[in-house]
Amino acid sequence: MKKILVILLSLFLVLNLAGCNAQKEPEPQETDTSIEITDQIGRQVVLEKPAEKVVSTYYLVTASLLTLGLKDRIVGVELKANSRQLYKLAAKEMLDLPGVGSGKEINIEEIAKLEPDVVFLPKKQKDAAEVLGDLGIPSIVVDPESYDRFNELIMIIGKVCGTEEKATQLIAYYDGIVSEVSSLTENAERPAVYVAGDSSWLHTCGGKMYQSEMVKISGGECVTASLDSDKWTDVSVEQLLQWDPEYIFVVNYAEYGIDDLMNDETLKDLRAVKENKIFMIPSAIEAWDYPQPSSALGLYWMAGILHPDLVAPDRYLDEALAFYKTYYDLSLSNDDF
Repeated sequence: MKKILVILLSLFLVLNLAGCNAQKEPEPQETDTSIEITDQIGRQVVLEKPAEKVVSTYYLVTASLLTLGLKDRIVGVELKANSRQLYKLAAKEMLDLPGVGSGKEINIEEIAKLEPDVVFLPKKQKDAAEVLGDLGIPSIVVDPESYDRFNELIMIIGKVCGTEEKATQLIAYYDGIVSEVSSLTENAERPAVYVAGDSSWLHTCGGKMYQSEMVKISGGECVTASLDSDKWTDVSVEQLLQWDPEYIFVVNYAEYGIDDLMNDETLKDLRAVKENKIFMIPSAIEAWDYPQPSSALGLYWMAGILHPDLVAPDRYLDEALAFYKTYYDLSLSNDDF
């Protein structure tokens, strides 16, 4: 009998001890997946988790999303997306997505219908960010008008979408080209360069614009660097003649051609005209002078024009073929640029 009591008592103690241990086990804690972002106008934005549904109302963001392999997350795009050759080649499905905004207008109602996790807006639409916030829709306002702020934009996208490693790799690729071009041209004489804009050759980049910085990185001196503006700016014929640039780079989305400049009697005394040094920035796929990943190719092109003895003029073609294959899986030829 005593033996039975001992066994029962031992069993009771084991069960009781097991129960105590079970009660002492800590409960699993939920992982915090929230993301805090400071956008490019200083707004603090919090997302509950990495964004799976993204609306981009700005082509600079859309192109960067594609380069980072995030096209499947895009549910709404900028207006007139069907006019962009890059989308036609690399993301045809995007042509059927709703166009919900641009720098000039934003369709809040259509954006809300898409139930996005985040909306990217250009600086011109910063007021729309507050309206979206009142609807419970997080938004990121971007303004990548410099080399450093372009890199910042890529990191913001990477953090918002949980793809920071890819973002870091893309920045390293771009930084590598900037470093290479800068080092090759740093001791070279810097020719004066004028960048002619879209609507008129008297419409040019302000000194705080990305295009001005591209000229500098490529070993040139942008004659409009002193213009205190981050927008395309109108200048007079007299001012252009005073600058007397050695080279003129025309954006490939211009509403005029090189012949129009060459045949303008008011410009006949410009060095660039007399020496036939007017060039159109490639390519037919997308503008390589925008603050977007492909502008790395624009740097090679500019440096090859300004300093062909230091950077091979066709260097940009080899890099372009590799770039579009690596980031968009496109097999292209030199004729595409």
